[in-house]
Amino acid sequence: MHCRTCGAEVAENAEICLKCGAKPLVGVRFCQNCGAETIATQEICVKCGVRLVGGAGAGEKDWLTALLLSIFLGYFGVDRFYMGYIGLGILKLLTCCVPVWWIIDVIMIATNSLKDAKGRPLKKNQ
Repeated sequence: MHCRTCGAEVAENAEICLKCGAKPLVGVRFCQNCGAETIATQEICVKCGVRLVGGAGAGEKDWLTALLLSIFLGYFGVDRFYMGYIGLGILKLLTCCVPVWWIIDVIMIATNSLKDAKGRPLKKNQ
């Protein structure tokens, strides 16, 4: 497997790339299969034909959607479900009588310091 940020070869189960320090499947500059350079909007590698992981913004969670879900439905864990934190969403739902979670999540999303379950920052449309 290759790092999508720097193109270096990494182990299949690597959490971070030892060359650049990024999560291997988060970037969009290189193919995760062959390491060929790609364009950020590509969905398939032209060299080896594999579908690019995370290419064309796939799977990115929108910051405004997460913030609105957190403000209006975050009390029930809907914001955590949206960002891919299923376990935390269930826990937040079961403990919805504790508003501290809701307040902290609204602040963390508003300041864009909370990432999605895959470690990617929330995407802000400008």
